[in-house]
Amino acid sequence: MEQTQRPEKIDTTVKEKQAYVEQLWQSRKEGWNKSRILMLIISLLAIGMSVFHVYTAGFGTLPSWEQRSIHVVWALLLIFLLFPFKKGSKFGAVDIIFVIITLTVGAYIIFGAEGIQSRQGNVGSNDMIFGTLLLALVLEATRRTNGFFMMLIGLFFLVYIFFGQYFPGILAHPGARYGKMIDQMFNSTLGIFSSPIYVSSTILVLFVVFGSFLMKSGGGQFFTNFAFGALGNKTGGPALSSVGASALVSTITGNGAANAAITGSFTIPLMKKLGYSKKFSAAVEAVASQGGQIMPPIMGASVFIMAEATGVPYIKLALYALIPAVIYFLVAGFIVYFHAKRLKLAGIPKEQLPDPKKILLKEGYLFLPILIIIGLMVYGYSPMKAGFYAILLTVAISWIRKSTRMNILDILAALENGIRGALAVIAACATAGIIVGAVSLTGLGLNFSRFVIDLAGGQLFPLLLLIAAASIVLGMGMPTVSAYVILAVLGVPALTDAGVNLIAAHMFVFYFGVLSGLTPPVAITAYTTAGIAGSNPNATALYAIRIGAGGFFLPFIFVYNPELLMQSGNALEIVLAVVTALFSCFLFSAAMERYLVNDLNFIQSILLFSASAVLVIPGLLTDIAGLALFAVVYFWQKRRLVDSPGKQVNV
Repeated sequence: MEQTQRPEKIDTTVKEKQAYVEQLWQSRKEGWNKSRILMLIISLLAIGMSVFHVYTAGFGTLPSWEQRSIHVVWALLLIFLLFPFKKGSKFGAVDIIFVIITLTVGAYIIFGAEGIQSRQGNVGSNDMIFGTLLLALVLEATRRTNGFFMMLIGLFFLVYIFFGQYFPGILAHPGARYGKMIDQMFNSTLGIFSSPIYVSSTILVLFVVFGSFLMKSGGGQFFTNFAFGALGNKTGGPALSSVGASALVSTITGNGAANAAITGSFTIPLMKKLGYSKKFSAAVEAVASQGGQIMPPIMGASVFIMAEATGVPYIKLALYALIPAVIYFLVAGFIVYFHAKRLKLAGIPKEQLPDPKKILLKEGYLFLPILIIIGLMVYGYSPMKAGFYAILLTVAISWIRKSTRMNILDILAALENGIRGALAVIAACATAGIIVGAVSLTGLGLNFSRFVIDLAGGQLFPLLLLIAAASIVLGMGMPTVSAYVILAVLGVPALTDAGVNLIAAHMFVFYFGVLSGLTPPVAITAYTTAGIAGSNPNATALYAIRIGAGGFFLPFIFVYNPELLMQSGNALEIVLAVVTALFSCFLFSAAMERYLVNDLNFIQSILLFSASAVLVIPGLLTDIAGLALFAVVYFWQKRRLVDSPGKQVNV
């Protein structure tokens, strides 16, 4: 009996296993197909968005409100498809709901654009509904891409519109009706669709896409190879090369964390291999990568918004920013140099490095698109037109050599990657628009200006410290563009009311917004490089602050010496201001690393810090005092070398 039953049991088990395997394969196949279809939809949407912006840059944009609203809705749709509701989870039911709502709001905007704009000042019930939905979508997209903190700031400003009467003193206001808020945020170009989204929908996306094309054509590798060929054999060569490469590549990406991921994967392991600590290697790369946002000609997205806010053409702002940016990277280079001298770390042997002359001759044409952008804007073309022609030129010159030639798949990938890289900034710009709208609706800008000036006792230096601290705190965990927009509408009026030059005031908050990427507890760029180096994230961030200390010092210098921004003085005065600032930063770097001719003792370091500080203050007497303090330390060190010749180190 057992023998007759057993085969049936075995047969049944085999059938069950076969059925289970078939069911599992079918479910995996369906899941794979669904995943592949979703990725195809995302790719097509991203490529379509890129094509839309490149086309409108070359052949004319839509009416302003329509261009901005389509830009926002398209980005929201991609964000809800790409960034799941819960971090680390898969695309699910909640995400489908957000996609459906986004498509519904988008349809209302596209088919009712003319009517929505005509109802400014007299919003209808449908505008109230869809405006509310758009606000919720923007805040949720910001949470997914930029984190909870940025979303909370946007929400706080919305709440402030209605409950201003409960705020203390000068920050109080009567409050506003819900319809007035929707009119500001949705029906007009004063809220979500205000200047940050204007810049984002016209210039920012285009330059991000251009950067994607330039990277795809081999431009990033060219800049990295050239930097290592030119600087790699110097004292501190690997770290100096990292500074140079990041300065060049970041002009393309405009994003500190992205640049850290691109160049850091090469520079950090090389620095570690040649004797630098994990922490130092990661910190150097973080400082250089984050600083790329202040390096002309392309810089970060914030400068395009600055051009809109100040009414100064972008190419002029890039020129004004050039001297401080060069000083920033020179300070980082000085610190790297003194660090290497103190630890007696040599450069890379020249025979192991690429020849910079050969690189320039062979691949220098890859720099042409950037030169075209500069030339066209100097000649009077808009940034949009310059970016449009630069993209076309990048594709054309990539065909000069087989190794850099872009085929149709490369072009499509560049279009897709460009939009993917811009989504977080677009969401941040939309939330920044909410903040701008709330500030203008409530009159907070003027009130906050009076508040911080009173808090600083009417004195400039305490005011600068307050604005710097606010910039760093607000910049934690959010893109530079968001931090800049908030401080531009709140902090800049306070600085200009205190007598600071307009460009210097904007650059001041911009610099500290950039440097917030290095400051814990949320130092995005430093954490990125720490992950590559395998070092402690917070320890890396703190060390990056030390290496990048000149960047925190520099904004104070150009506020007191606007000649550095070419905002005052004649040619001779500008040259003297630059020389003084460079020397001040040189002494500051030596004091930070406690090395000049030899190791500095505590008193010598204090004297050099003092010398660098007094050199910042304009005037002949302060310059003489700074030089005198330097001379004391220099000859003191030289005397020590004479007394202890065995310890002499070549400089």
